[in-house]
Amino acid sequence: MELLEQRIKKDGRVFPGNILKVDNFLNHRIDVNLLEKMGEEFYRLFKDCGVNKILTIEASGIAIACMTALKFNVPFVFAKKNQTKNISADVYTSKVTSYTHGRVYDVMVSKEYLNPGDRVLIIDDFLANGKALEGLIDIVIQAGADVVGAGIAIEKCFQPGGKELREKGIRIESLAMIKSLDNNTVVFC
Repeated sequence: MELLEQRIKKDGRVFPGNILKVDNFLNHRIDVNLLEKMGEEFYRLFKDCGVNKILTIEASGIAIACMTALKFNVPFVFAKKNQTKNISADVYTSKVTSYTHGRVYDVMVSKEYLNPGDRVLIIDDFLANGKALEGLIDIVIQAGADVVGAGIAIEKCFQPGGKELREKGIRIESLAMIKSLDNNTVVFC
């Protein structure tokens, strides 16, 4: 998606360890007009898949999933990273390793929000090693639902997640695909 790529070139910052910081428009301060266009693009890509639910993981995927769900006119659910007093004990859970945070989370979704037969589109901000996406796929499978695909804002193609998940048959559509972040420069595929 050219609009997202232009914004990454303009406002994205590269940090050591292959970190691309886009918090000034995508996952901390949010440009809702850009997210609306991203939601429209995910709708265009997956509109014929019978999506009836959007799934993401907190926190950075929530805004993108919200805009995408709006375009599909379906609810979205987000996997929580921490057990709280107001979430049911009856949950689907999966372990997720965060590349950015360098830690493992037990993510969970209340069983009342994902159902057998649901056709789930997973949305997230980044795809690097694919561990968040694997965890969300695991939760969908536990629910007896179907993963129709994954919509990713930014994929780091130089890391193995996208390739490995595609080889497993997961449809992944990424709006910006990055070939490298060498020398503090973003190079797109």
